[in-house]
Amino acid sequence: MVAVVVLWPLLVVAEFRPAELFYPANLKVIGNFVAQFFPPRTDVEFLRLLAKSTLETLAMATAGIALSMLFAVPLGLLLTHSLSISRIGPGPGRLRGETMRGGARLLLLALRGIPDVVWALLLVRAFGLGAAAGVLALALTYGGMLGKVYAEIIESGDTTPASALLESGSGRLMAFCFGLLPGAAQELVSYTVYRWECAVRASVVMGFVGAGGLGQLMDQSMKMMNGGEVSTILVTFLLLVLLADAISVWLRKLLA
Repeated sequence: MVAVVVLWPLLVVAEFRPAELFYPANLKVIGNFVAQFFPPRTDVEFLRLLAKSTLETLAMATAGIALSMLFAVPLGLLLTHSLSISRIGPGPGRLRGETMRGGARLLLLALRGIPDVVWALLLVRAFGLGAAAGVLALALTYGGMLGKVYAEIIESGDTTPASALLESGSGRLMAFCFGLLPGAAQELVSYTVYRWECAVRASVVMGFVGAGGLGQLMDQSMKMMNGGEVSTILVTFLLLVLLADAISVWLRKLLA
């Protein structure tokens, strides 16, 4: 009831009128538009071009996520309070530790605060058209997202073993590997694969700003009003999402 009370006036302000979709004239326009997507294009020449663009999209997403982890892992560990040695007791390093964690939090906020498409638009100006801008845009945005969520996943688990290791003189890395990682590995892997799936979708969007891959191919097909090519690209995109989901299930079973 609260959702309806909040949603209804906002829909009125936004002039959202779903009943107009069912007007006879609009139904005819929608029907003609949907009909353009059939049959999908499946000739050898286009499928070869589609395979090349798909590989570019996968490479862009995978490279972007791999590069983002170079930012996310150290910043996420730095942000994790349960790995802080200075918080165990009073000491000269407490202020330095809090300052470093605050700086890491602000850096992660800046990275994820700017949308990946905006990063891509800026980087295309610097690197020109191609996958380099897309990879760096994904790395910056997803580095901020992964780092924040990594820290939250680690903190949400049982931190007692890590605290015991730190209090007994263990280093942060050993406390993480043997005290925190075993309990958080499944969630960390699952979220990373999910973000890779999101990166695949984002890579398609970045193609519209010149980063290559399936997005650029779809942009060309849309401009040429070739619905058959667009439907084939959409099916390929859905298959990529299914692939990401299957990889996530397999990894979770492997780590169970």
